[in-house]
Amino acid sequence: MTTTSTARTAAQNTEQTASPATASGAAGGGAAHRHGPRLHWAKLAPEVYQAMVALDAAAKRGLDPALVELVKIRASQLNHCAFCIDMHIKDARKAGETEQRIYLLNAWEEAAAHYTDKERAALALTEAITLLTEGFVPDAVHDHAAAHFDDTELAQLIALITTINAWNRFGVATRMTPGRA
Repeated sequence: MTTTSTARTAAQNTEQTASPATASGAAGGGAAHRHGPRLHWAKLAPEVYQAMVALDAAAKRGLDPALVELVKIRASQLNHCAFCIDMHIKDARKAGETEQRIYLLNAWEEAAAHYTDKERAALALTEAITLLTEGFVPDAVHDHAAAHFDDTELAQLIALITTINAWNRFGVATRMTPGRA
């Protein structure tokens, strides 16, 4: 999250009305869920929130701001975090990212010509780390990223990917609502 994003997140959490999750499925059938906020996690756990803000700032240090936003959008797409997708698309535009590259990000492998080899390496690593339930980060994915990022940048990139995955889990678990900023 950028400083602007952090402020938006804090403002969003302050605006949201805490309410219990409701299930309204057919009798005996699967429960449906509404897509509204569940609670103000940042307000209720302010020390955790501040630690996340600090971790986010540290994780992106030294990385290209546009690449940071591409990574955050892609991880958020994979995690179905609408709040973070919305926020980071806005931040990517502010960082100078083009609409076409933002639109194609969900299919970056098929649109490979629109991304640099370094960006493709970062996006592949983002997917491998985000989708750990499918197995380990493959050596080929790690090695491709290591060929484009020095050790310090690679460590920062891994920290960035880990951090956005944590933000996504807060957003999805509490059903943060996109589009308010």
